Amino acid sequence: MIEIRHKVSGDVLLTLQAESLVGQSLQGASLECANLARMNLSGADLRNANLKEADLTEAQLDDARLQEACLQHANVSNANLVRANLTDAICDHAHFTDSNLSEAVLRYARCNEADMAGAVLISADMSLANLRHANLNDANMNRANLRGTDLTGANLTGANLTLSNMFDAKLMDARLERVKMEGAIGAHGQRVPVRSATSAKKSRKWWQFWG
Repeated sequence: MIEIRHKVSGDVLLTLQAESLVGQSLQGASLECANLARMNLSGADLRNANLKEADLTEAQLDDARLQEACLQHANVSNANLVRANLTDAICDHAHFTDSNLSEAVLRYARCNEADMAGAVLISADMSLANLRHANLNDANMNRANLRGTDLTGANLTGANLTLSNMFDAKLMDARLERVKMEGAIGAHGQRVPVRSATSAKKSRKWWQFWG
């Protein structure tokens, strides 16, 4: 038997007659402020679950189904979300710092002011997601799909966007210091060239490919 408890009061929020949460169906579960830190939820079905303010630090969420889940103000730092599906998830103000979201799907996800500093988002699908004022400082978005993503006011300082697709992305007031963009498709469809040692002095700055 597994008991999922409130992270502060310790009250039982949900009891499962199971030995593990791996692959378990928690669809639509009410887990607001739940303590799920370091738990193994690999492949779990958390669609439409209420995980608002939940503690998911260092949780195993690889291949988890989180479509339309509410993760507002949740702490998902240092978690494994490889190939997790967060389509249409609500992640405003959530913390994903240093988490691994490689190959995760965040299409149409709402991540306003989410903290994704240092997150690994290699080959993640973030197309049409809302990341207004999100913190993506030093995030690795190599080969990520950011087509149509709203990054208005986002902090992309030091982010790795090499070979990413940012066609039609919104970048008004975004911070772009030290961004790596080689080989990426810019917001207006032009590919940023890969710089070589011999051509570095002659090549245009990457931001000139956005206009």
